[in-house]
Amino acid sequence: MENNAKKGLDGTGLELPVNRHANLKSASSDQSHLQILHDIKSSNTPAVINYGASWCRVCSQILPAFCRLSNNFPELSFVYADIDECPETTQHIRYTPTFHFYRDGERVDEMFGAGEERLHDRLWLHS
Repeated sequence: MENNAKKGLDGTGLELPVNRHANLKSASSDQSHLQILHDIKSSNTPAVINYGASWCRVCSQILPAFCRLSNNFPELSFVYADIDECPETTQHIRYTPTFHFYRDGERVDEMFGAGEERLHDRLWLHS
């Protein structure tokens, strides 16, 4: 039986802002998460990964802001990874939401929890 359930950003059930710069991706499987991590580590584009879950109330509150901020920081690559859709590659995530910031292929910062202003400031710092 084929699973037609929506995944990633489409599977959140939230009305999310449109991304105007094609810099917002979704990791909806362990394989796509690994590919995105590979792409981040082999490029010089700064990136942020938002690790969340569909059942996490705080994640649902910050996700629209995360998508909106992707329009304000077109030089950054934004990734949403649902820990339930990427169970093997997100075992290290102990709190949702968790944000990982990458520069020159290396993880350089981490932020736990929500807060649009805190997230904006971190994005500004790493852009």
